[in-house]
Amino acid sequence: DIPESDGIVPVPLTKKGLSERGFNQTVLISRVLSKELGIPLYIDALAKKRETPPQVGLSAKERAKNLSKAFEAGGNVSAKRLILFDDVMTTGSTARECSRTLMMAGAKEVVVVTLARSAMI
Repeated sequence: DIPESDGIVPVPLTKKGLSERGFNQTVLISRVLSKELGIPLYIDALAKKRETPPQVGLSAKERAKNLSKAFEAGGNVSAKRLILFDDVMTTGSTARECSRTLMMAGAKEVVVVTLARSAMI
């Protein structure tokens, strides 16, 4: 079940990451969710402001440190109930840091929705 919300926020890539990959899969999937559920898409509500090494191969502690202060909120998220969408969750470090950033920017609530759950390899 998807909770009532004011908007969907996809987990962002850095500009370099987006340029290298050519697309952001969380944005593409979020567009479909937004349309199907009738919930606005807030693409610019969150930005990844610095490059970080890939999370693959890092411990849970290293993942959290790697992403610390890597995101910044943009646009008006004040008092909004948001769905943070990510394609895959492993340790939850990305979701925690993105949620923290949105809450610090004034979001009322952040609910994390992921497409898949993965174990650390």
